[in-house]
Amino acid sequence: MVDLDEEFEKATNYTFDENDIERAKLLLGVDTAKKQMEHITTASFDSIRNFAWGVGDNNPLYCDEHYGETTRWGSQIAPNSMAAIIGAPMLGDPMPAEVKQQTKGLFRGIHVFVSGGSTEWYRPVHPGDRLYAFGGEETIEVKESEFAGQSVIQVSREVKVNQRGEVVYVHRVLRVLTERKAARERGKYAEIEPTRYTDEDIEKIDEIYASEQRRGAEPRYWEDVEIGDQLPPMVKGPLTTTEVVAFHAGGYGFVPYGLKSSRLAYLNRKRIAPFFVKNEQGVPDVAQRLHWDSSWAQAIGNPMAYDYGVMRETWFHHYATDWAGDHAFVLKQSDSIRKFNYHGDVQFLSGEVTGKREENGITVVDVTMKMTNQRDVETAFADVTISLPSRTNGQAVLLTPPVDVARKAGSMWERHLELSAAARSVR
Repeated sequence: MVDLDEEFEKATNYTFDENDIERAKLLLGVDTAKKQMEHITTASFDSIRNFAWGVGDNNPLYCDEHYGETTRWGSQIAPNSMAAIIGAPMLGDPMPAEVKQQTKGLFRGIHVFVSGGSTEWYRPVHPGDRLYAFGGEETIEVKESEFAGQSVIQVSREVKVNQRGEVVYVHRVLRVLTERKAARERGKYAEIEPTRYTDEDIEKIDEIYASEQRRGAEPRYWEDVEIGDQLPPMVKGPLTTTEVVAFHAGGYGFVPYGLKSSRLAYLNRKRIAPFFVKNEQGVPDVAQRLHWDSSWAQAIGNPMAYDYGVMRETWFHHYATDWAGDHAFVLKQSDSIRKFNYHGDVQFLSGEVTGKREENGITVVDVTMKMTNQRDVETAFADVTISLPSRTNGQAVLLTPPVDVARKAGSMWERHLELSAAARSVR
C-alpha cells in the first residue's frame, strides 16, 4: 500500500536555490535554435481539424478540407493559436558550452504555471507548412505571492518561421515558478468546494451553447463596428477530465516534459526523474497529472485538478475568430490568467470593442475579453487586435514583422539550411 502523504511530501520538498536564480540570469538574451520536436512538425488537414476540435471549435475554415478553397486564404488554414504546437527541429549553433554547463538542472522539482503571454501573428498556417522555432529567456524577477510565497517570474520569447523562412509568429510566455510545499502549506484556495450542477444549471449553460453563432463567410466590415459594441456570450465547460484529454488529442504535447507511454515514459522518467511522482498504486506518473488528478493537485496547494493556462488562451482566440469571421485575421493577443479554472468550473466569455483605427491602410479593432466562472470570479482577461476587411480599402491586411525580428529570423533560417545541407552531404 502506497503512503501518498509520504510520497507527496517527498515530491513537494524541493525549495528554491538562490544560486539557481542567479544562474538563470545567464540565459537572458541568449537565442538558440529549438532542436526539440513537437508532436506535430507539419500542419495537415487532420492535425488542423483535430486541434480545432480539441479547442471546441467546428469552424469549417479549420475543419473542412475544401471550404477554405473559396475564401481569400485559398485553402484550409489553422487557428492562429495552433502555431504554438507545431515545431520541427531547427538546426543551429548550440548554446555556449559554459552557459549550458552553468545552467544545467535549473529549478529542479519547482512547479511551473503559465500565467499568460502575448502573441503577434504575421502569417496563417496552411496544410503542408512546417514550422521551426528559436528563442530564449528575456526577463527574470523574484516576487512574493499570496499563493506560494517567493515566486520566480520568467518571460521567454519564441519566434517561429515556416519552411520558406517567413516569420509566422512571435510569442512571449509568462511563467510563474513556485515551491510546491509552500503553496500547499499556505492553502490560499483550500476553502473552494467543487461545484455541483442541477439539470436546470446545465440547461442554462446549454442555452448559451445553442445561441453561439459563428460569423463565418459573412464579412464583418470595419465600418460596421463601433467602439462599445458587445460580443455575444460564449461558454466553455464545465471543465472535465474528458475536456483535458480532448485538448491533448488536439496536439498539445508540452515539450520538453511531454506525455509518453510505456518504454518512452520509462526513458522520460530516467531523463527527468523529479517530474515523476508516485500515484496511489505506487506507479511513477507525471507531475503534469495535476490537470486531471485532484489528489496530486491538492498536494501542491489546490483544492482540485485544474486546466492549463494555454487552454484559456486558445479559448480567447476561438472567441475572437467566431466574432470576426473568416475574412478577418487576428494580429495580436495579450492575455493574463488570474485565477485557476478547476474541474467542474464553467467559464463565461464576454467582450467589448474598445478601439477602432486605421493604421497605414490597415483597418483594425481592439477587443477586450474576460472569462468569469460560476462563482462570479473573473479568472482571465485578454486584449485582442483584429484586422478586419473594409468596404473602402478591401480585404484584411496582415502585419509585417519588426525589422530586427525579420533579420534575426533570416540569419537563423540561413544557418539551419547550411547545417541541413552539410548533414545531407555527409550521408
